[in-house]
Amino acid sequence: MPITTCVFDAYGTLFDVAAAARNAAAEPGREVFARHWPAIAEKWRLKQLQYTWLRAVMGEHTGFWQVTQDGLDWAMDSEGLGDDRDLRERLLQLYWELEAYPEVPAMLHALKDAGMNTAILSNGSPDMLDGAVTSAGIGDVLDDVLSVESVGIFKPARVVYDLVGARFGCAPDEVLFVSSNGWDASAAAGYGFTTAWVNRAGDPVDRLPARPTSILHDLTGIPALAGS
Repeated sequence: MPITTCVFDAYGTLFDVAAAARNAAAEPGREVFARHWPAIAEKWRLKQLQYTWLRAVMGEHTGFWQVTQDGLDWAMDSEGLGDDRDLRERLLQLYWELEAYPEVPAMLHALKDAGMNTAILSNGSPDMLDGAVTSAGIGDVLDDVLSVESVGIFKPARVVYDLVGARFGCAPDEVLFVSSNGWDASAAAGYGFTTAWVNRAGDPVDRLPARPTSILHDLTGIPALAGS
């Protein structure tokens, strides 16, 4: 069936998760942090994701803001910066103001101009996602923002992907699901979505039961994939 609905992961897909650390490092008085920020950004994101998976397996769900804080605390400790409470608060503040990747607004406008449904499907909590969407100025080209908080478990649990059909009344093969996380794109492909993995880092494909339908370097090719 033709694609009617394009759904996007949020963090790392539409929003640059490294921006908080990168922007903090550029602020006056952050010279020490400027040497650490790439490692902090990488470790922060990795632990944030690992904690979602582990909590899902353990049945110990919490809001995404908690795992975001926990991941940052681990990353800062690992770089010997765990005692810098001012830096911690600044990084968390900047996380609410993440930048969208440059191609995002035009890509979403192209999808809407073609009559597509557009939405976010994210581990993020509703308030975090609202802050990111508002900061990026893309609320007018999204039909909805779906959060795992409505089902109480993180991706890649299948019940999370169920939210798309429940909201838009579409079959899985009408959905193009886009994520920067290879595991997310693979899981969604196994669910039945057409998937696009935005592989900005050039990583190898994850060894999982299903594979992404397409692999892109950025989001500019999404309207063509969707047939718009």
